[in-house]
Amino acid sequence: MDFNMKKLASDAGIFFTRAVQFTEEKFGQAEKTELDAHFENLLARADSTKNWTEKILRQTEVLLQPNPSARVEEFLYEKLDRKVPSRVTNGELLAQYMAEAASELGPTTPYGKTLIKVAEAEKHLGAAERDFIHTASINFLTPLRNFLEGDWKTISKERRLLQNRRLDLDACKARLKKAKAAEAKATTVPDFQETRPRNYILSASASATLDDTSRPPPWAEWKEKHPGGWRLPCFFLLPLNPSVTQARGCLSLPEDRKLWNDEVDKAEQELRVAQTEFDRQAEVTRLLLEGISSTHVNHLRCLHEFVKSQTTYYAQCYRHMLDLQKQLGRFPGTFVGASEPASPPLSSTSPTTTAATMPVVPSVAGLAPPGEAALCLEEVAPPASGTRKARVLYDYEAADSSELALLADELITVYSLPGMDPDWLIGERGNKKGKVPVTYLELLS
Repeated sequence: MDFNMKKLASDAGIFFTRAVQFTEEKFGQAEKTELDAHFENLLARADSTKNWTEKILRQTEVLLQPNPSARVEEFLYEKLDRKVPSRVTNGELLAQYMAEAASELGPTTPYGKTLIKVAEAEKHLGAAERDFIHTASINFLTPLRNFLEGDWKTISKERRLLQNRRLDLDACKARLKKAKAAEAKATTVPDFQETRPRNYILSASASATLDDTSRPPPWAEWKEKHPGGWRLPCFFLLPLNPSVTQARGCLSLPEDRKLWNDEVDKAEQELRVAQTEFDRQAEVTRLLLEGISSTHVNHLRCLHEFVKSQTTYYAQCYRHMLDLQKQLGRFPGTFVGASEPASPPLSSTSPTTTAATMPVVPSVAGLAPPGEAALCLEEVAPPASGTRKARVLYDYEAADSSELALLADELITVYSLPGMDPDWLIGERGNKKGKVPVTYLELLS
């Protein structure tokens, strides 16, 4: 494998330099370019959106698939770009066990018949659960996952790039500051050609050289040999105060100040380039962060779809269980729990209490005593007193011709007959008449 050692060394140097710069910023020893308040609010809003989206996604996955092993398996299949195998739901598995038990224990016995009916209902519940999981995954989980794996990765990448641009900008500011300080210090040092320090005297050889006007000074010859030199060696001078000479070292020439002027110009140019790149990257990042509002709108629509699919799922479960309860009530010899408290009298039923409870289909076995013919509704006449108005709370499908189908929010007339099950009433709507369950009604005064 071919490694670019120069690039590797350069990246390592940049990483070390930025690590040092981060440390200095933490301790307040380096300048840091601050972002405006609006930009900081956008960053905080984006981080909050990302964190809560992750939590909602994980908990929704737990809701749809409580088994952690199954979730891990689905995750691995997804990462391998393979189709997740079809998995039997718990309801469908229960229905399979009940059907097998009924076939072995006797499908003609009351217990076997009941097992078969319950197995059919559980199978429908399992199918409804499968549809709900599929719909919720497409309409809710997939958009959330696409945001985290797509849009958020783009935002994170641009934010890291913006951070690097900010570090480069701060480094250019620090470099310019140091260059200006060095330039100012070099300007304050006196030029040897302009002034001669009072605490220096020439040596004997240097004095003789200066007295001989026919010979050029020795430093002129040294300067000709070293055209790029900036400083004049100080071995030609003897100080009156040696400590001063040792502290100063060499004398500054105009080339020294010119060098720092060039350094300042170069630092200013680098600062302008860094500032331009930082501003451009900040604008790109700002546009991406402002797009979080559109993400919220999209997630809101997906949330409505999730609630709709969940409502459909629970409505299907309720309908299947309602049908199952009615079918079990018609079975001869079906066990009806006698431990349940008896329903309160009709006169004591509160509209508020009735409206707050979910409808439960009462037992149908007590509608007609054994051996007695079915109630002939055409011969039933309403009592002279005791009729009341009632508002229908839920839709109700009539199981047979003796029952009256109901529509939610419609008004009907109801009354009771002697010997009737207290969970049922006779309802009239126009020319139609039939038995109706009390729990589907709100009795009006």
